[in-house]
Amino acid sequence: MPFWLAPDPLILASRSKVRQRLLAAAGIPIDIHPADLDEREFEARSPSLQSAAVATFLAREKALSVERNNPGRLVLGADQMLSLDGKRFSKPGDRATARAQLRELSGQTHTLYSAIAFVQNAGVRFEHVSTACMTMRSLSDRFLEHYLDAAGDAVTESVGAYQLEGLGVQLFERVDGEYFGVLGLPLTQVLDFLRQHGSLLS
Repeated sequence: MPFWLAPDPLILASRSKVRQRLLAAAGIPIDIHPADLDEREFEARSPSLQSAAVATFLAREKALSVERNNPGRLVLGADQMLSLDGKRFSKPGDRATARAQLRELSGQTHTLYSAIAFVQNAGVRFEHVSTACMTMRSLSDRFLEHYLDAAGDAVTESVGAYQLEGLGVQLFERVDGEYFGVLGLPLTQVLDFLRQHGSLLS
C-alpha cells in the first residue's frame, strides 16, 4: 500500500542527488525542478543576516520561484549554510577553494544550518531549520591532499567541501545534530509536515 496520498508528486526545487535519494527512499514520489536562483548574490547583499536566516530565505525563495511555474503544486525548497565564528561558507567552486575552506575548518567546530520550506498556491506552508555542530579533526596536509584526490569533483557539490554520507565522514571527530539535516534535508520534519498536510499516510 503506498504511503503517498496526494494526486501529484512532490516537486523538489533542488538538484541535490542526496535529497532526491532520501525522499525516494522514504516513499515520496518527486518531480525535480531545480530553482534558478543566484544564491551568492543574495548572500553578498545580506552580510548582516544570521546564517540560519539566510538558509531559510534561500529555501523559501527557491520553492516560491519554482511554484510560480507550477501553480497549485506543493514545492519543497532546501538550502544549507555553514558558519564558523560568524563567517559564512558557500559551496567551493573549485579544488583550490575547497582546500582553503577545509584548512580553515580543520581543528574547529562549525555550525551547519539546513533549512526547508514548503510552498503551495504562492504561500509558505511550513519552514524549518535544523542546526548541527560539526567538530573537524586537525587535518594534515598529506591527509587533505589525499582526501581531495579521493573525493574528486564531489568536494565542489556541498557546502564545506564534505559529504558526511561518503568520504567526508573521515574529516570529523564529533557531530552533534540530526543526521538527515547534515545531509541536507531534515527528513523527519519533512515527513511530519507531509502527514499534517494530508499528502502522506498518517
